Amino acid sequence: HRVVNSAAKTALLKGLEFAGLTMGKRSPRRAQNWLHKALVFGTGATGGAIGIVALPVELPLSTCVMLRSIADVARNQGHDPSMLDTKLACLEVFALGGPTPADDPTESGYWVVRSALSTYLRDAAHHIAQKGLWDQSAPAVVRLIAKIASRFSLVVTEETVAKALPVVGGVFGGSINYLFLDHFQDVAQGHFTVMRLEKMYGTEVVRRAYEQMVV
Repeated sequence: HRVVNSAAKTALLKGLEFAGLTMGKRSPRRAQNWLHKALVFGTGATGGAIGIVALPVELPLSTCVMLRSIADVARNQGHDPSMLDTKLACLEVFALGGPTPADDPTESGYWVVRSALSTYLRDAAHHIAQKGLWDQSAPAVVRLIAKIASRFSLVVTEETVAKALPVVGGVFGGSINYLFLDHFQDVAQGHFTVMRLEKMYGTEVVRRAYEQMVV
């Protein structure tokens, strides 16, 4: 788990940089969900075939693609991927629950998680606005990444166990990555829809409506 947590921190930072550099047009357009799923299937299958020793390379690659896909969903919902608040919201998606019942965002509380991250996001945003994303050793950025990585790495650890054995891991690696991205695309769709509605109607109105919904 320590190895996964360390790799997850690197993966989140590199993935955020990659997403920001490769998004292209900023106007809303249809998200390329299937393309990103095909890419993470390939990285997962390759990493799984090699085994756990490939984790420090495979996890950052897969996370880069996942974060780009999340940014793509954000753009589809009318958010500008080049804006700092959108970039940080993309990272936030990874803290909103993994694809297991034990880490379900509806169980842990969508608004509770967002509230818990709000201070970290605000401090990191303030620092990045002044120094840029490249200053990754800053305490505010480190705290944010550590907080998100601690939740993200829990589900990645389960994924890693399934891909730990060479050859056998290759069979499952691509499928697991595919399912992970499918889940996080759904989470991103909901998250950025809520954020879009917040801009239109205000957070309190949207939160009351959200809490009244029967899921």
